[in-house]
Amino acid sequence: MIGFVTTTASGRAAAAELAEVLGDNRTYDVREIARAWEECDGIVVFLATGATVRLLAPLLQDKTTDPGVVCVDEARQFAVALIGGHGGGANDLAQQVADLLGAAPVITTATDAVGIPGLDTWSWPVEGDVARVSGALLDGTAVRLEMETVWPVPPLPVSNQGELVLAVTDRLTDADVVVRPPSLVLGIGASSGVSVVELDDLVSRTLEEHGLSARSVSFVATVEAKAEEAGILAMCARTGWSLVTHAAAELAAVSVPNPSQHPLDAVGTPSVAEAAAMLHGDLVVEKTKSAMATVAIARIVPRGRLSIVGLGPGARDLLTPRAVEALRASSVWVGLDQYVDQVRDLARPGTRFLETGLGKEEERAHSAVAETVKGHAVALLGSGDAQVYAMASPALEVAGEDIDVDVIPGVTASLAAGALLGAPLGHDHASISLSDLHTPWPAIEARVRAVAEGDLVVSFYNPRSRGRDWQLPKALGILSEHRPASTPVGVVTHASREGQQVQLTTLGQLDVELVGMYSLVTVGSSQSTVVAGRFVTPRGYRWST
Repeated sequence: MIGFVTTTASGRAAAAELAEVLGDNRTYDVREIARAWEECDGIVVFLATGATVRLLAPLLQDKTTDPGVVCVDEARQFAVALIGGHGGGANDLAQQVADLLGAAPVITTATDAVGIPGLDTWSWPVEGDVARVSGALLDGTAVRLEMETVWPVPPLPVSNQGELVLAVTDRLTDADVVVRPPSLVLGIGASSGVSVVELDDLVSRTLEEHGLSARSVSFVATVEAKAEEAGILAMCARTGWSLVTHAAAELAAVSVPNPSQHPLDAVGTPSVAEAAAMLHGDLVVEKTKSAMATVAIARIVPRGRLSIVGLGPGARDLLTPRAVEALRASSVWVGLDQYVDQVRDLARPGTRFLETGLGKEEERAHSAVAETVKGHAVALLGSGDAQVYAMASPALEVAGEDIDVDVIPGVTASLAAGALLGAPLGHDHASISLSDLHTPWPAIEARVRAVAEGDLVVSFYNPRSRGRDWQLPKALGILSEHRPASTPVGVVTHASREGQQVQLTTLGQLDVELVGMYSLVTVGSSQSTVVAGRFVTPRGYRWST
C-alpha cells in the first residue's frame, strides 16, 4: 500500500490527484506518520526533506525492510527519493510520482543516477559484497560476469575479464557477488505422514551434495494426491516455496531414469519426484531417497523476454513511461538505426545494439527473436505503435512459444497528426498504407474504394515518395467519386518532430507536391467539417437518403 502523508492544503490536493491513479493507497495526517510507516510499503510525504528526516529518524531499522519514502515539495517541483532507494522502491516511486505531478525526480542512489541497475533490484536473492562490486561497476573497474545459462537480466557494463566476479547461477560459488535466479524445481515424493524435519534434511542434504543453492529453488512439484500432505505444506510454508501439483496420469506419461513400482501402486504413477521435476525442466539430480521421501531436481530452461516497443511519433514526451521502462530493462536493442538514435540516450551502460538500415524489417524481426531465444532481454524498436505498420507483426510471425513477448503500445502517427489537426478521427475511420512494396496495388485500390463507399475518414500512411508519386493522386481520385471537393484534408509532415508542418486544406485543393515520405494525409468523411480552423468529424452521424 502507498501512504500519502500531508499537512497542508496543497499537499492534500496533490495526494488526491495521486490517489486517483495509483493503486491501493491511504492518506494520513502528518501526526500519523509512524502509523503510515508500519502499514505502508511506500510513503509519499508532502513536506520538506529536513522535517521528514527528523520525523522518521527514530523509526529507521533496516534498508531491506523499511518502506521507501519520497518527499514532494509544496510547489510540486521535485519528488525526492529520500529513503529506501532500492530495497524500499523509493526510486521507482519517485519517478512515478514525478511523472504524475509533472515534477522532476531526484534520485541520488549512485547506480540509478548513472543508469546502472542496482544488483539488489533484480527481484532475485543476492549474496556477497554488493557494495564493492557496485562500486567497481560505477568506477569502470572490470567486473567479470559468469553466467552458465543466459538469463534475461538488465544491461550491465561487465566484461570477460577482471578480478571481481559477478555470477548469476544456482551453483554454490565463491564469486564476489552471486545473484540467484529462480532456476531450480524440486520434485518431491513422500509417504503419508512424512515429517517436515525429514523433508528439510533430505532437501538440504541433496542440494549441498550437488553444489546447488536453496535460494534458487523456484517451487516444489508433486502429485495431486500429495496436495494436502502436511509435511510438504509445512516445508513450503517455512521456505516460501510455492507448491505445484500434477495429475498422476500426467506424471506417468513422463519417461524417467528411475521408475518404481511403489509409487505406481500408491498413487498411480511409476515416478513422482523425477517426473514432477522433469515436467518443468532438465533433470540435474536424479531422485534421492530418505526413509519416507524422495527428491529430484530439475533446472528450468530460461525464457528470453522480447519487448516490441512503439516509440511514438518522435517527440520525447510522447514516448510512454512503459516504453521507457522496457527499453531500460533490455540488454539488447534491435532496430532501424535512426530509431535507435532517437532514444539511444535512454540505454543503460552495457546495452548491446543491433542496428540495420531501411528495408530490413524481416532481418530485424529474425535477429530480435534469435537473441531472445538465446535467453536475453531484447527490445525491438519501431516508430509509432508497434502494431501499426511496424515491427510487431513480422516479429510475432516468427516468434515461437519458447519466449515471452510483451508488445508495448505507442502513440501512432495518425493520432499525433490528428491531434495537431483537431479531431478528424471522431467517428469511424481507417488507416491505409499506399506503399505497394509489400502489398500489390490492386489490393490497396480495393481497400480505398471500400473506405470511399463506406464514408470513413481515412489516414494514408506512406502516401508519397520520389519513387511512388502516382498512388496518392489515384487514391484521392477514388475518394472524390464519393465525397465533395470541400471535404477537409489534413497533411501533417514530421508530426511532433523538428520541422513539423501542418496544412489544412480540402480534397479539391490539396497540392500533392506538398506531401512526402514523412507525411500523413487524413481525408475526412462526408460528415467532417472545419470549426474555427480545426478539422472535426462529429461523433454523431447524419444519414441522408
